[in-house]
Amino acid sequence: MKAPAHNNRIVLAYSGGLDTSIIIPWLAERGWEVHCLAGDVGQGSEELVGLEEKAAATGAASCKVANLQEPFVTETIFPCLRALAVYEGKYLLGTSMARPVLARAQVDYAREVNASAVAHGCTGKGNDQVRFELVYQAFAPDLAIVAPWRDWDIISREDAIDYAAEKKIPITATRKKIYSRDRNLWHISHEGGAIENPATPPPADAWMLTTDPQEAPDQAEEVTVGFESGIPTTLNGQAISPVALIETLNQIAGAHGVGRLDIIENRLVGMKSRGLYETPAGTVLYEALGQLRALCMERETLALAEKLGPQYARLVYNGQWYHPARESLDGFFAEAMKHVTGSATVRLWKGTATSISVEGPGSLYQEDLASFTMGGTYDPKHSEGFVRLFGLPGTVERSVRARQATPESAATPAPKSPVPVS
Repeated sequence: MKAPAHNNRIVLAYSGGLDTSIIIPWLAERGWEVHCLAGDVGQGSEELVGLEEKAAATGAASCKVANLQEPFVTETIFPCLRALAVYEGKYLLGTSMARPVLARAQVDYAREVNASAVAHGCTGKGNDQVRFELVYQAFAPDLAIVAPWRDWDIISREDAIDYAAEKKIPITATRKKIYSRDRNLWHISHEGGAIENPATPPPADAWMLTTDPQEAPDQAEEVTVGFESGIPTTLNGQAISPVALIETLNQIAGAHGVGRLDIIENRLVGMKSRGLYETPAGTVLYEALGQLRALCMERETLALAEKLGPQYARLVYNGQWYHPARESLDGFFAEAMKHVTGSATVRLWKGTATSISVEGPGSLYQEDLASFTMGGTYDPKHSEGFVRLFGLPGTVERSVRARQATPESAATPAPKSPVPVS
């Protein structure tokens, strides 16, 4: 897509990685004045240091690095955690949660530099193109969208590496180590290369945040996380900021090999893909909050929360963060989790994170009711009528079907109801 003559300014969602690095000269060759927005969502200083200089050396007119760590945690991670949202039973949504924050900041910068378009480096096969573009549509429908991977002749990462070499663009990807990674405060994902074959065990050199569980410490370690209305606020009894909480848990749990996942997932665009994910802090927080929720939430509300959590996750995965359905579900979880306050202790050992104790003022657990010792506030005699009434539909159904299966029994009177009728 060539730049329009009246306003050729475009803002690129920039990471400094292979894809976005080669997009800068590609856009410039088509007449665009390229401005870059890099969002700091906790990917680490090694990815951010010198980013402005690298963008300028590649042909960018400007590059802004926005610190988005706090809003990333408080505005997207914690709401997803409160919903205990998990996609397809495994994925803790690390990439999915970051995109709304990044795309919104990109739109803000586009307004700041008076751009007429926005661009991203997402492939035409991936989910991220949808996640970015739905935010553009929500907040800047007037801006044109340029997606080079849908337009250029580059069809593989090998082609992209060759293009970078031709343009003398410094990159870290090589043909031997060709993984596509996405890292932020919550997780790091690995795709591409040998990982693409599900029959191939995860390459040892792919993992970055976690110790091999076989090499993790032989001594277990315990951490206690405190929550208020489903939001984590303390670690081992001490108040801690949202960002520091995740950073600290990543270090502690990662050292024990906690948080590794090898997933075959269904992408929004239709195909299955394989990815390796490392989410140490998230694995601990989900384990702790799940146990605390079980302690504090009433049965029917819990059943509804368990049903709605996967739907919440699907909306987030599909890029519908600003969709009214996701926002409405958020209202439900805020209300349903308001009494989920307390703390849970999780034991970390050889790649596992297991809750071992839980307590809190929101607890609905009453020992006199749960105990095997009879008496107290529970009268066991009440259970007789309850059991009879609970089993009545099944009893009636079996009785009727038995008579229907035996024609000669049609003249036989039906059995009396096991429950007295007044």
